[in-house]
Amino acid sequence: MIRPTLIVMVKEPRAGRVKTRLGKDIGLTASAWWFRHQVKRLLRRIHDPRWNVVLAVAPDRAGMLSSVWPSHFGRIPQGQGDLGDRMKRVMQAIPTGPVCVIGADIPGVGAKQIARAFAALGSSDAVFGPAPDGGFWLIGFKRTHPLPPKLFHDVRWSTDHALADTRAGLGDHKVALI
Repeated sequence: MIRPTLIVMVKEPRAGRVKTRLGKDIGLTASAWWFRHQVKRLLRRIHDPRWNVVLAVAPDRAGMLSSVWPSHFGRIPQGQGDLGDRMKRVMQAIPTGPVCVIGADIPGVGAKQIARAFAALGSSDAVFGPAPDGGFWLIGFKRTHPLPPKLFHDVRWSTDHALADTRAGLGDHKVALI
């Protein structure tokens, strides 16, 4: 059996490069500090022998060389483009098998939610963790076939349409929501 892969999209925690909206309220250095420690807590919660954890890092060069993130996790560069371009690229960069992608700044996610997502892929082609704002906190694919060619085309990111737009690119794939 192929062990599933969980990809965590993560940026280097530099002041002014992460959590800038939060930084307007608490300061850029404080928001970068919060992000760094939030990600470390997240990585401890999601580390599980049932799946591989891979960090998709940005910026590419600095992220690959960083000593900030635990070295026992694999790393791949996110590359250029919008969020959809980067997520699709990192999902295609790993070996075939079930894959889920999450962001690094999701305080409530842990191994229980990740296990539910991978379990849902047993009977579905794709899985989403929908967010109350119309987006999603997790996306995953069984990956027994190539990713849908229209995946992430015309997605209105950071709007209440992000999940619906992404689902529209899946065609007739069977989708689970967790």
